[in-house]
Amino acid sequence: MSIKSMRTTLRLAAIYNVIWGGIAILFPIHSFEILGMRAPLYPQLWQCIGMIVGVYGLGYWIAAANPLIHWPIVLVGFLGKILGPLGFAGALIQEELPLIFGVHIITNDLIWWIPFFLILKNVFVKHLNT
Repeated sequence: MSIKSMRTTLRLAAIYNVIWGGIAILFPIHSFEILGMRAPLYPQLWQCIGMIVGVYGLGYWIAAANPLIHWPIVLVGFLGKILGPLGFAGALIQEELPLIFGVHIITNDLIWWIPFFLILKNVFVKHLNT
């Protein structure tokens, strides 16, 4: 993966996260309505998740400046993108969330696994060669 494609990936992730986070903050009930789910009892918790996602977006934008130096931001994001689906799987098994809620997992996590992994792989290879 070239530096240019790493930067593009991180900028796209940044834009996506800021938009998604902003929507969650401004319209905390909206995605639940679209998915046909009952609104959460405390929408402020969903807004807090939106804030966290949006802040990750800022981190990805910073990391895009030099992914080989700012790789810890990518690593933290990658770990979140692994752990989020694991948490969802647990909630699904416990029947605490419906399968339709997994649409968030696809767009927030799964589509970023390969590009983030490739960025981290490049960092690892570069550090091995220095």
